[in-house]
Amino acid sequence: MKPSIRRLNTDDEYYFKEGCFILELSNTPDDPAVSVARARVRPGVSTRMHRLHGIAERYVILEGTGRVEVAGQTARPVGPGDTVIIPPQCPQRITNTGTGDLVFLAVCTPRFVPDAYEDIGD
Repeated sequence: MKPSIRRLNTDDEYYFKEGCFILELSNTPDDPAVSVARARVRPGVSTRMHRLHGIAERYVILEGTGRVEVAGQTARPVGPGDTVIIPPQCPQRITNTGTGDLVFLAVCTPRFVPDAYEDIGD
């Protein structure tokens, strides 16, 4: 890994099959230990129930309100400043319960790769 600055380019945001918009902030093979993405969920939307194989994830809530379900636990409310810790293989989804976008950082260790994503239902 070399020192660098990655500049934000909002045009790089894309829709992911999970049901949210993703903007990769840092996710490269030369830094395999971690990835950081901004996720955005529209009002009233729940992401698909899914799990990540071999990857721990943290949701750092920046804007909006929601409910998060992890590992079969009852959905719990989340809002700005909350951090949700999600161990590898844990079923998870998040629902936007507010009137504006729910925006959070998804910090993955090791870095997120699409092959680790498994859709496990609605």
